[in-house]
Amino acid sequence: MVSVMNGMNRLDIKQLRVLQALLDLKNLSQVARKMGLTQQAISEQLRKLRDLFDDRLFIRQGNSMVATPKALAMRQPIDEILKQLEVLLEPEVFTPQTYKGVFTISATDYATQALLPQLFSITRCEAPHLKLIVRDFASDNINQLIAAGELDLLITFPEFIPDNLSYVTLFEEQHLCVTGYKNTFATEIFTLAQVAAHPQLVVSPSRANLRGSHDQWFAEKGLKRHIVMSVPSFSAVPDILHTTDMIAFYPARLLPNNKVKEIEIEALPPTFKVIAAWHPRTSDSGIHRWLIEQLRNL
Repeated sequence: MVSVMNGMNRLDIKQLRVLQALLDLKNLSQVARKMGLTQQAISEQLRKLRDLFDDRLFIRQGNSMVATPKALAMRQPIDEILKQLEVLLEPEVFTPQTYKGVFTISATDYATQALLPQLFSITRCEAPHLKLIVRDFASDNINQLIAAGELDLLITFPEFIPDNLSYVTLFEEQHLCVTGYKNTFATEIFTLAQVAAHPQLVVSPSRANLRGSHDQWFAEKGLKRHIVMSVPSFSAVPDILHTTDMIAFYPARLLPNNKVKEIEIEALPPTFKVIAAWHPRTSDSGIHRWLIEQLRNL
């Protein structure tokens, strides 16, 4: 085993190419021209090969080099090795139609509703052999899961991901103020003070508390929101508003919904970014690049 390892340490790709060329051309000067080297350099490589394999390998006969049985026996293995090396060095060409693999996406409740149905419509048509797993978004152990390869892509908001991940902004989203479609109010346009004072439902996917994403925005205007209920997902909001007098801020991309209607207010809260994030080690992955491109196109 030790001698084999020592031999491998002494062998390089250039020597294999010299062997292959000599087997093809059977002439030192022709091999030198083909490889862009001097005939002396080719002779030196042949000397090293003879020492390494303990065989003459090629015997001069006139202007030709005649291969020994050992050299002839190495022809097929050398061709296969060099061909495999060429494959390794070829740039990856990703073809969705032929790709086979399993890809795991961690997505927020919002992303599952707003983006994934459209994305999966595309993947079923253009990448029919791709298998997709969608997991709930759990911000507490994202770094551990994505570093271990248990997650391939995150679709979420910037504040929910660790700083060490790569990400791209897919789009900016706007929250609109909504209520149950049967609810009526005395005013046509709500002031922010009226909005703040009205009983509100908030979505808090990562923490079970009565806090909302726009609390700071209201506070900067000297207002405190009257939050009376919190739920972990956007999917529950229309059903709850449909049966109560509450209002809520709801993403525009999830509208229209026949159970809720928009309330016109004097000013809208700041927009928020929706991102796709991944581990930097997969930045050159064909399937990652393709799926992210489809998401951006949506």
